[in-house]
Amino acid sequence: MIATSQQAEQYVSFWVDGQLLGVPVSAVQEVLNSQNIARTPRSKPEIAGLLNLRGQIVTAVDLRMSLGLPPLEEGKSSMYVVLRFRGESFSLLVDEVGDVFDVSKESILPVPRTLNAHWLKVTTGVVRQESCLFIILDVATVLRLPAS
Repeated sequence: MIATSQQAEQYVSFWVDGQLLGVPVSAVQEVLNSQNIARTPRSKPEIAGLLNLRGQIVTAVDLRMSLGLPPLEEGKSSMYVVLRFRGESFSLLVDEVGDVFDVSKESILPVPRTLNAHWLKVTTGVVRQESCLFIILDVATVLRLPAS
């Protein structure tokens, strides 16, 4: 998966429900450990709340809830991948943050129809690894934003 070609793109990887996922480094503002979130009444179920990031209000999206996955085990805390997308900041709640990978465009495969339905609708491509698939997420779809 590590690329040496000049056509490589970097991805921040993270784990959710035992699946290795990633988003382009260019979309990531920062990665945070557990934070205090202000719950927002009457918001969509996947909105965990709002996070105050040095005076900037960030919408926190619970990726597990958004994809219909079971909640994180009790006693475990999420990590936060803060994304900057279309001029706004969002935070994805993930189980654990992994490494930054260089991925060559040639190694990105089309999304297989047999991919678990949780991931199928939010995936732009996959990269085969020795032990698992690295799933590249479509940020706009994960955040449920209209196409621009």
